[in-house]
Amino acid sequence: MLAALFLLGATGCAVTVEDRGYVAPPPLPPMEQLEQAALVDPEDYSGGADGVVSFITADRTVACSLTAARGPHINLPYEQNSFSDSENNKLAIVPVAHCELARYPKPQTEDVADDCAATNLGYLGGVALLTPDAATYGECRSGVTQMEAAYGPRGSKAGPLAQLTVLADGKILERNGLRCSAYNGGVACGNVSAGVGFFVSPDHYELIAGPAANPPAATAGASKTP
Repeated sequence: MLAALFLLGATGCAVTVEDRGYVAPPPLPPMEQLEQAALVDPEDYSGGADGVVSFITADRTVACSLTAARGPHINLPYEQNSFSDSENNKLAIVPVAHCELARYPKPQTEDVADDCAATNLGYLGGVALLTPDAATYGECRSGVTQMEAAYGPRGSKAGPLAQLTVLADGKILERNGLRCSAYNGGVACGNVSAGVGFFVSPDHYELIAGPAANPPAATAGASKTP
C-alpha cells in the first residue's frame, strides 16, 4: 500500500473524482450561441461556384443552407428551384438561411405567414427561413420536406442530402452576415447584428424578432403667442 502511494506521488499522476453534485449549465440562448461559438471554415461546406454553404446535423434531423433568394425562389443545391430562371433575374438577390427538418412540430397559429392561395390549407411545419430582417417557420406545400423524404420515419437515407457535410455540435458557419450553429439538439440561425433569428429542432422551434425600434423622442410643441 505504501509502495503504491509512493509511486503515485513520484509519477505525478492525477486521479479524477466524479462530482456527483455537478449540474451542467443550461444551453445559451440562440442569439448568444451565435455570438460566442467558434466559426468554422465554410470552404468545407461549399457546394459549388455559387457560394452556397450547406450542412446537416450529426443526428440527421436538420439540414440547412446559407444561400440566397430571389423573391420566393431560394437557391438550394438539394432541391429543385427557379432561382436561376431568366425571368427571375429582375428580382433582388437577398441572403437567406434555410433549414429543413426530418421530424418537426406544427406551426403555432400566430406564426402562420401565408394563406396558401386563399385556401388557409396546407401551411405545414418543417421549414424555417431567415432573411436579414425576419424569421419565419412553415410553408405552403402538399408533400413532405426533402429531409423528411430522406431521414423521416420512412426515409430513404439517400440522395443529395445524404452527401452533405456534418456541422459539429457547437460550431458555427457564416455567410453574408447570417450565421447558423448546430447546438442543443437542433440548429440556430440568425443575423446577430439585427437580433433576428430562429431555433429549430424535432420537438420545438423559436422565432426571434429583433429589438423593437426605439420610439421617436418627444418634441416640445411650438409655442403659440396670442
